[in-house]
Amino acid sequence: MRTILAAALLLTAGCGAGGAGGGASILDRDELVVAVKGDQPGLAVRTRGGAFEGFDVDVATYVARHLGKKVRFVETTSEGREDKLRSGEADMVVATYSISPPRKRQVMFAGPYYVSRQDILVRKGTRGIRGVRDLAGRRLCEASGSISTSRVVDARGVAAVLVPAGTYGECVELLKKGAVDAVSTGDLILAGYAAREKGAFTIVNAPFTEERYGIAVRPGDVAGCEEINRAITVMYQSGAAAKLLRDRFGATGLELTPFMPQFEGCD
Repeated sequence: MRTILAAALLLTAGCGAGGAGGGASILDRDELVVAVKGDQPGLAVRTRGGAFEGFDVDVATYVARHLGKKVRFVETTSEGREDKLRSGEADMVVATYSISPPRKRQVMFAGPYYVSRQDILVRKGTRGIRGVRDLAGRRLCEASGSISTSRVVDARGVAAVLVPAGTYGECVELLKKGAVDAVSTGDLILAGYAAREKGAFTIVNAPFTEERYGIAVRPGDVAGCEEINRAITVMYQSGAAAKLLRDRFGATGLELTPFMPQFEGCD
């Protein structure tokens, strides 16, 4: 009787191992649900038809094909990325998700799939902001869930006046209206907005740190993480990554980095 009961308990535990998102590893899934942003031009935007397009979407699609999986996209914000994985709403997050030690305690990162450089976006004609130190006393937009402003204020001790917003899309709207003086984050994000709002903004072109964009999966999915790294390796070695970057950002004038980044390791 004890043997039968133990076997039943093991079977029950095994059936629930994958949680709301299915199997314990993305490799166990037939379809991957990928969380992306919906308001970042060039990286991930939701079209009028409800589909998503951009470099992050391209990367996620490439990885899914490498894994032999179907792919479906859901929208996330910076603040909601961890919750998408925890709740099982998404199997992967590809959403300009900068790898950092605190975040590595919450999710497992593959990659990075791109190393962006943090820069500053200002309104065209703005004077006196030529680098990160010039943000002292200036109104700097802080997107909820992002760590970019902490790299200005905490890491460099620049006393910017932080103005909160929900997303970088909202930050750019505040910048356009003159409610903030600058937006600072990865240059791919800034280039996308600058390209969309032709002539309205200028990228300062004074990068001061790196944004290592990773692909997040649930903690413990080492096998899935390592397979994503293999996909990213092929993407760069085949020249596919360089082409995707040119297609999305070639016309922005941004100096792109078409070389494979050094991986963090799946831990």
